[in-house]
Amino acid sequence: MTQRKILITSALPYANGPIHLGHMLEYIQTDIWSRFQKARGHQCYYVCADDAHGTPIMLKAQQLGMSPEQMIAQTSQEHQADFAEFLIGFDNYHSTHSEENKQFASDIYTKLDQGGYIKRKTISQLFDPEKQMFLPDRFVKGDCPKCGALDQNGDSCDSCGATYSPTELKNPRSVVSGATPVLKDSEHYFFDLPAFEQMLKDWTRSGSLQDEMANKLQEWFTEGLQQWDISRDAPYFGFEIPGAPGKFFYVWLDAPIGYLASFKNYCDKTGVNFDQFWQKDSEAEIYHFIGKDIIYFHSLFWPAMLDGAGYRKPTSVYAHGFVTVNGAKMSKSRGTFIKARTYLEHLNPEYLRYYFASKLTSNITDLDLNLEDFAQKVNADLVGKVVNIASRCASFISKKFDGKLTAEIAEPALLAEFTAAGETIAESFEKREFARAIREIMALADKANQYIDAKAPWVLAKNEATLTEAHLVCSMGINLFRVLMHYLKPVLPAMAKEVELFLNDELSWSTYQTALTNHSISVFKPLMQRVEMTKVEAMVEGSKENLQPTATAPVAKAAVAETKAAPAADSAESTIEPIGETINIDDFAKLDLRVARIINAEHVEGADKLVKLQLDLGNEQRQVFAGIKSAYQPKQLIGRLTVMVANLAPRKMRFGLSEGMVMAAGPGGSDIFLLTPDDGATPGMRVK
Repeated sequence: MTQRKILITSALPYANGPIHLGHMLEYIQTDIWSRFQKARGHQCYYVCADDAHGTPIMLKAQQLGMSPEQMIAQTSQEHQADFAEFLIGFDNYHSTHSEENKQFASDIYTKLDQGGYIKRKTISQLFDPEKQMFLPDRFVKGDCPKCGALDQNGDSCDSCGATYSPTELKNPRSVVSGATPVLKDSEHYFFDLPAFEQMLKDWTRSGSLQDEMANKLQEWFTEGLQQWDISRDAPYFGFEIPGAPGKFFYVWLDAPIGYLASFKNYCDKTGVNFDQFWQKDSEAEIYHFIGKDIIYFHSLFWPAMLDGAGYRKPTSVYAHGFVTVNGAKMSKSRGTFIKARTYLEHLNPEYLRYYFASKLTSNITDLDLNLEDFAQKVNADLVGKVVNIASRCASFISKKFDGKLTAEIAEPALLAEFTAAGETIAESFEKREFARAIREIMALADKANQYIDAKAPWVLAKNEATLTEAHLVCSMGINLFRVLMHYLKPVLPAMAKEVELFLNDELSWSTYQTALTNHSISVFKPLMQRVEMTKVEAMVEGSKENLQPTATAPVAKAAVAETKAAPAADSAESTIEPIGETINIDDFAKLDLRVARIINAEHVEGADKLVKLQLDLGNEQRQVFAGIKSAYQPKQLIGRLTVMVANLAPRKMRFGLSEGMVMAAGPGGSDIFLLTPDDGATPGMRVK
């Protein structure tokens, strides 16, 4: 077999939050493929890094009262700890906030500029007058200019899929302060993507992309490629553009360059030749594993940047779908938005590695983590089939035959069938058809168990006359188990290491066709425990976010429901929540509901969700903090009548004293509706 030079990357996790199971799908998929390539004897490297730049990093660091550098260093430690426990075998893990990345970003930009691919023009941008900053796309929300869907991001609509400029949004608002942004001019730098149109058309149809990706990208060619804005104005956490004070590289310019930077960092430490992988005429292979939401960046902008700057393009970009849990979008309220750390507190990481592998294919469809199926599949396949083979045979080898396997193989044809499957299983792994590989492995495991059932070594071992046959059967079973563990090693590296200790043997793809004969094994120890649903349930419970009113503000439950991710129209978050604890009529009678006029409404500095309301009850005024900022601009509220709980005890908050609760309903996000009395009501009037 010819040794290949392979560089593999996963998309860089953003350094402003923890890793969750949606992320883990990609890293598990990539790690299995990387481990497989290494097991086959190729010169293979797997690198990654934290994506550490951008406005969200800057703003979150401010909220936490630390520098961006401190925050990304802390996040990197947390990310790497999670990855390590999930057995993700990076050869190098770095950061885009590194000297290597700064040098590569500047070099690529300079070469593109010298080649005439950087254009400068003045544009009008949305500007937050309160925070005195230009607003990146994702820090503006409003109504979709195409379909009218409410509360959409500044660059694309989750409802209809349209892409647009933030200046096209209807009723825009700043996510940072809640203020209505204004237009302001600024000179920006653009990458001339249209200049690479023909190259990109050829490359995207060259087999480097999945068919679904290539077909999706055709829409961009049909609409016409646009120049790409690669600059951002200060304040911004990132690298300053050479020769352009106050201008910074947009995070999406230097993020993929992080692949080069991380690999260069590794090469400098190990002596690997960087240029052999990235130079224009390189025969090495480079593969990017990504989620389907970042296809455009990796399959249009990135190869065009590389080509324009004199680097080679990726061999392939492989996209995967999203993770759903129990058939629905991951939900914080249901406890199915599961952080990697929360999972690790309750369950063996190899359970998830196996389950994802058993469902992963080479296409871009979403993968559902059905928690009951997850437990049943792991228990049935790994515990009930694979481990069961070894546990049924090993005790006899140890107790009856001094821990030594027979000198001959009882069923050479059956063992040959197991080893002959190696190439088709390898082909499935190579093509990222992990589910197919797992099916083939489990079919073999069934045959091994059927063989042991038919021979019944526990019966043979009771009779001195059949003791030799029992020895042969159990040795055969151990050899069949060993072949299966060769195939499963990329998926279950920790269990494979335990098996190697048990077998006193190294599981290598080059040795799986050679049987263990006249060979001593160690005493068998349990390799994997069954998944307990009580632990799965505890993990879900530990992932639930408390959505009840807390010290955030004494407002109606619906008014704080927006602490969840803002739901799309068809999101699982939009479903009606179950009725909570019941009260009796006497409890309800204690509520003093009054009509109040909102005489003033203000943004609350330092709070993402609160609006400060001044309410007139006719004979007095009250101050109330309400978590309705995602649905209402303060100026929209002034003069409106609403209903409030007037006899709620005041609550002291860090923003001030809240003296009541306004009544609202809705699923959250932009769908929060203040309860309003009928026309003719006057402030102070009781609501009955």
